[in-house]
Amino acid sequence: MGGIFGVVSKDDCSLDLFFGVDYHSHLGTRRGGLAVWRKDEKFQRAIHNIQNSPFRTKFESDIEEMKGHVGIGCISDYEPQPLLARSHLGRFAVTTVGIVTNKDALVAELMDAGGSFLEMSGGEINQTELILAMINTQKTILDGIRYVQSKIQGSITMLVATPEGIYGARDKMGRTPLQIGIKKDAQGSILAHCLSFESFAYINLGYKDLHELGPTEIVYVTADRYEVLQQPQKEMKICTFLWIYYGYPTACYEGVNVEVMRNNCGALLARRDKGIDVDYVAGVPESGNGHAIGYANESGIKFARPFIKYTPTWVRSFTPAKQSIRDLTAHMKLIPVEQLIRGKKLLFLDDSVVRGTQMRNTVEFLYNNGAKEVHIRSASPPSMFGCKYLNFSPGKSDMDLIARQVVRDFDGDDRYLKDYCTDNTERYHAMVEQIARRLNFTSLKYHLLADVKTAVGIDPDSLCTYCFTGEE
Repeated sequence: MGGIFGVVSKDDCSLDLFFGVDYHSHLGTRRGGLAVWRKDEKFQRAIHNIQNSPFRTKFESDIEEMKGHVGIGCISDYEPQPLLARSHLGRFAVTTVGIVTNKDALVAELMDAGGSFLEMSGGEINQTELILAMINTQKTILDGIRYVQSKIQGSITMLVATPEGIYGARDKMGRTPLQIGIKKDAQGSILAHCLSFESFAYINLGYKDLHELGPTEIVYVTADRYEVLQQPQKEMKICTFLWIYYGYPTACYEGVNVEVMRNNCGALLARRDKGIDVDYVAGVPESGNGHAIGYANESGIKFARPFIKYTPTWVRSFTPAKQSIRDLTAHMKLIPVEQLIRGKKLLFLDDSVVRGTQMRNTVEFLYNNGAKEVHIRSASPPSMFGCKYLNFSPGKSDMDLIARQVVRDFDGDDRYLKDYCTDNTERYHAMVEQIARRLNFTSLKYHLLADVKTAVGIDPDSLCTYCFTGEE
């Protein structure tokens, strides 16, 4: 995943940029980057590995020298960025979030035309470098952004900083968010504008919500104002997992707060789960907590935290590339509260059950600490397809998903896959029961897709649910 943030200010923008990017740290753990246009008329850039040290620690010394009026930055789980350019379009910097699934074809097309690329370690080509190169084939930066939107498959939301301002472009189908904030002084005079993946990232910096970009919308932002250069299209497929898992509880997308949506999710799960006999409802921290609170409030069952995650020095466990490291990270974070576990019947809400390895380990951890029963409720439907839009799962194949493994074991192939994606079929219920047995759950229920859409509350046709249904 990843997050992006940019600032254009009448005064120095560096501290707003520093803290605004840092507020996106929940979206990634591999790399961070900043680029600022300085008064000496050049971009200064810093990129650091943040796998073993938080963003603030790595960048606090850099920001002292990165003084300027225009800046962009990112948290990235993939390529180093922002990237800098000096071309017929002038000097500019680019940062992106998303994935280009036809990257190889686009790289080959540009190379046939005489272009060249730098290879990252492992032989990969920097995806943001591809975007920059595509922009450079056009007569203006605006034309370049439009060209990128017309050519790529997948999704790319981007910021392009120039010495005067920042272009912001939301991806073609609006799968990821991009929002504009405005800062004013006590007299109402405008001081700055920012562009941000996460709306909450600028609130404590003194900015107010101004405008949320629509799908394929392009804006140009200066310290004084913003201008819409390309109107949004009506069709949208925003990622449902933004609310279920990715988003920080204080974030809002399309006017819907993450924590409120998660409370709604839990409440709807509870309404379909009447009569269960447990001592406590709990969330798998951190994203499961909001779902669990909604479930507890609706059901009347006490909410508790039978284990706490120690997070100051441990990253989010889905991010590391190796499963063994993800498992170790997940285990090291769990600190049990034995008085809330031993002899208790527990019901846990988690955002999802994707590969199942961490949940298996978590349940084993609870049993080892004396739990009598462990019931699991997933706030999302079974994940049946790997995301091809946002790099959600580090897995390389749909067969990394436990639901798909069970389907293949049942049938040997995917000829009945549609039945397993439909939550009222015999095959679906058999799959869920088998997953529960494999992971040693006392019971397992997944959220119904219709209820997830209801919990979000926007036009259901505007939600991307590809990972659940395989439908575009």
